Amino acid sequence: HVTLRGGAGSGAMSRRERGPKPRSGGAEAAAEEAAPTEPESPDQCLSLLPWDRFSAWLHCVCVVGFDLELGQAVEVIYPPHSKLTDKEKTNICYLSFPDSNSGCLGDTQFCFRFRRSPGRKVSLCCFLDQLDRDLPVYLKKDSVYYYGYVYFRQVRDKSLKRGYFQKSLVLISKLPYVHLFRTMLKQIAPEYFERNEAFLEAVCSDIDRWPPPVPGKVLQLPIMGVIMKLQIPTYRDKPGTTPIVQNMHQADAQISMALPTVHEVDLFRCFCPVFFHIQMLWELVLLGEPLVVMAPSPAESSEAVLALVSCISPLKYCSDFRPYFTIHDSEFKEYTTRTQPPPSVILGVTNPFFAKTLQHWPHIIRIGDIKLPGEVPKQVKVKKLKNLKTLDSRPGVYTSYKPYLNKDEEIVKQLQKGVQQKRPTEAQSVILRRYFLELTESFIIPLERYVASLMPLQKCISPWKSPPQLRQFSQDDFMKTLEKAGPQLTTGLKGDWIGLYRHFLKSPNFDGWFRSRQKEMTQKLEALHLEALCNENLVFWSQKHTEVETVDLVLKLKNKLLQADREHLPVKTDTLKKLQTHINDIILALPDDLQDILLKTGTT
Repeated sequence: HVTLRGGAGSGAMSRRERGPKPRSGGAEAAAEEAAPTEPESPDQCLSLLPWDRFSAWLHCVCVVGFDLELGQAVEVIYPPHSKLTDKEKTNICYLSFPDSNSGCLGDTQFCFRFRRSPGRKVSLCCFLDQLDRDLPVYLKKDSVYYYGYVYFRQVRDKSLKRGYFQKSLVLISKLPYVHLFRTMLKQIAPEYFERNEAFLEAVCSDIDRWPPPVPGKVLQLPIMGVIMKLQIPTYRDKPGTTPIVQNMHQADAQISMALPTVHEVDLFRCFCPVFFHIQMLWELVLLGEPLVVMAPSPAESSEAVLALVSCISPLKYCSDFRPYFTIHDSEFKEYTTRTQPPPSVILGVTNPFFAKTLQHWPHIIRIGDIKLPGEVPKQVKVKKLKNLKTLDSRPGVYTSYKPYLNKDEEIVKQLQKGVQQKRPTEAQSVILRRYFLELTESFIIPLERYVASLMPLQKCISPWKSPPQLRQFSQDDFMKTLEKAGPQLTTGLKGDWIGLYRHFLKSPNFDGWFRSRQKEMTQKLEALHLEALCNENLVFWSQKHTEVETVDLVLKLKNKLLQADREHLPVKTDTLKKLQTHINDIILALPDDLQDILLKTGTT
């Protein structure tokens, strides 16, 4: 094992100082570069340096304590070479403790999200980028934000001046795997509070032996004598399906634990306080409206915000969201100013001060303690914003928003019936998740269909011209398609669908979704262009053209190969090999002096 304190820093330094591996010139090298990364051998990529495997899952582990003179302070950062700016440390300090009014005695788990400081170079292996591409869009890592997963303990301790022991163990990661890290903290945090730093070293050493987070594979992650088994979804999975990971019998003495999900929260438990309004909340999240969740503790606020963000899955929520937000947050002024309209963001707050500060926000959700209902919840009416005076106001949704769609009474009845029949909360969550999924798909399918029609026909792709451009998105043309090919084909839900689409087309969620589709289709056009080139007799073409034109063609083809590798175009390996063969054949037909030059020439 590599210990945390010895040599880790120098290992990290050598990684930073060492530049990218120099490329060898020539067509053969281009062929090697064009070969796609094979995910079957991740170990080759992640066994080069200490902490590479750890970094694939976590940025660092922090311990935040309370100092009578300094207040909250980061006491420990593992591994020691992990870099955090002062601003990031300050954010972690304040976000790792509940507000004093929350009164969280005992153990509390929650999560937060904060903006990374700009300008930091990220040394991620190319293989990890490949993994990110295989993920569903809503699970891709966000280069701008970190997640903090917290296990906070507050217990009476007369031996301390303050009379309380207060400490948080915090995992900092770019990955939104809420359930995985929550489960992991439940395993390690209680023991850490008893045993301190040596135990944390051992934990980090365990994580540094984990396999990389490969989507679609059953992963076994050992952590202090327990093996967590899980499967990360891929973009190829059918939305709404959860991979079943069997709890295999261990031959040795280790305990095995199968995780049903890496990222999902208990949807029904989170929405239960306001479940008469789930459809309206779905619209508000879909449209990227400013939303604030006021809750009694960070555990409730963070779960509710994560539930809201996930309700439009498989669409990605493209605006900012903060599962737990405090008055000390570096974006506090930016998000609470009254000089401009509230931004498109979902905030989870617990401090009563926000009831006054965010009074001007258009949509406020107030939840009490999230408990599993033993009886049918009472109808909670939508209230006007002026009724919200303090954080102690009754639970409910405070807004003047009028939903575009008619209310779906069926889902409410189905969930109420589940409560009466004491249906397990997991089953209720499955029903609710399927409902949201079908609603989102009914909404997005007409858009998918229209955007697919913007793709040029394959017959328009000529190997001797640049790939054709996508046609422009026209709101009017799209709206015309809705009469015959709108949501009515997949849902019986009535309402002002046209109005909902018009509003959505102005939202950050549409912008993010459309950019992603544009990129995919442009890459598809590039791939089809490559295939068209491969199907031509390029050697015959070169014999009928000048040497200058032939050299120009070779350089362009080499660049095409590198582009295919760099942008990970959806091209078959056989196509790339065929193109490489064309390049080699063309070069061999040229004079010797040109052959030498072209075999040594790199590409841009």
